[in-house]
Amino acid sequence: MELRISGVVEESIVDGPGLRFVIFTQGCPHRCKGCHNPQTHDFAGGEVTDIDQLCRRYHRNPLLQGVTLSGGEPFSQPAPLAELCARLKAQDVHIMVYSGYTYEELIALSKKDADIARLLGLCDILVDGRFEQSSRSLTLKFRGSRNQRIIDLPASLGSGHVVELVL
Repeated sequence: MELRISGVVEESIVDGPGLRFVIFTQGCPHRCKGCHNPQTHDFAGGEVTDIDQLCRRYHRNPLLQGVTLSGGEPFSQPAPLAELCARLKAQDVHIMVYSGYTYEELIALSKKDADIARLLGLCDILVDGRFEQSSRSLTLKFRGSRNQRIIDLPASLGSGHVVELVL
C-alpha cells in the first residue's frame, strides 16, 4: 500500500517522547498561518512511498522508541496510515500522531470514515488542533501553540472524553 509523504526524519527527539522515527505526510487542508511545514500543504507534492519500505526503515534502528506521524495532515490519508500503524503495533511500536483537527472533530469524522476510526485506535498519543500563531510558544513540549493538546488516545477512546497527558 502506498502513502504520499513529504519526507522522513529517521532520528528525532523533538517530535515525541524518546528517540522517534518521524513520517511527514503530504497534503494538508488546514494551511495554518505560520505553519512550520508549509511544503507539506500541496496534496500533489512530495513523493509516493510504500508502507513496507517505511516499516523496514524503522526497524533498521534498534534504538528507536516509536513512530511519529506528522504532516501535512495525517488524517487526510487514513487508510495507508492505519495499515502502517497496524503492522507497527503488531510489533508493539509506540505511535504518536499530530493533527490539525481536534479530537472532537476526528471523532465526528471517524463516524463516517472507518479508516479514521481505525487509525485513532492504533495510536497512543494525539497532538490535536490547528497551529495558532497568536498562541505560539517555544516553551511548549511537542506542540507549537497553547491551544493544542497532548491526548492519551487509548484512555480517551475508552472513557469517551479527552484525557490529556503532561509530558
